[in-house]
Amino acid sequence: NALDREMWASLEQVLELLEADLPRALVVTGAGTKAFSAGMDVNPDNPQVARLVGAVAARDVGPARAMLDELHGVLDRLFALPVPLIAAIGGLAYGGGAELAARCDLRVADPAAILCFSEVRLGLMPDLGGGVALTRLVGPGRAADLILTARKVDAAEALRLGLVNRVSDPGASVDAAVALGEQIAGNGPRAVRAALAVIRRGADLPWRDAVAAEVDAAAHLIASGECEAGIAALFGKTAPDFVDPT
Repeated sequence: NALDREMWASLEQVLELLEADLPRALVVTGAGTKAFSAGMDVNPDNPQVARLVGAVAARDVGPARAMLDELHGVLDRLFALPVPLIAAIGGLAYGGGAELAARCDLRVADPAAILCFSEVRLGLMPDLGGGVALTRLVGPGRAADLILTARKVDAAEALRLGLVNRVSDPGASVDAAVALGEQIAGNGPRAVRAALAVIRRGADLPWRDAVAAEVDAAAHLIASGECEAGIAALFGKTAPDFVDPT
């Protein structure tokens, strides 16, 4: 589950499918149970690394910037999806893998999961947006502790820190993440998208601007009529039949 060229190409293909037919929530996980993701593949055989060797020797920032811009072009599409992204962390999440988990909206960890922002051990630093995401999740002091020491964090500590939202039963992180996604999917899809958009934007805005964005989103949501199905179901004591946004 390393972040290599093949993985990035596969992610782009998946994104095309998702953008054409959005689910109400999305679970992000690794293949198998041993690792969510071991992070960037730094093996010299990785073409993304090989093309940087000469640039490092020449102390040339250009190729590194170009590679990171390329990767962020893919990640921007993933994290711009207007539905909740739920990371199911079933094993190790190191380096870039920990960063991707931190950037998701919600995180469910297996009790045996280990997260580690390990980049500084290699003379590198978080560069996929995970350092910023971690700081917003746990605060600058705790983020500095995790990033600057590159220490390993187990699921129990991650939960205490606020780095993960839930710890599943052993071996059940994906099942728990799917169950969480299904719980979210049972709510009004327009309501979920609108609330999520405000949550994502709120950290970037001053208080008054954030509240104004919330009020504006709420007014448009009310006017969409989605609440008719929700309120009718409440009084009729039935499950609401929400229609997906077009």
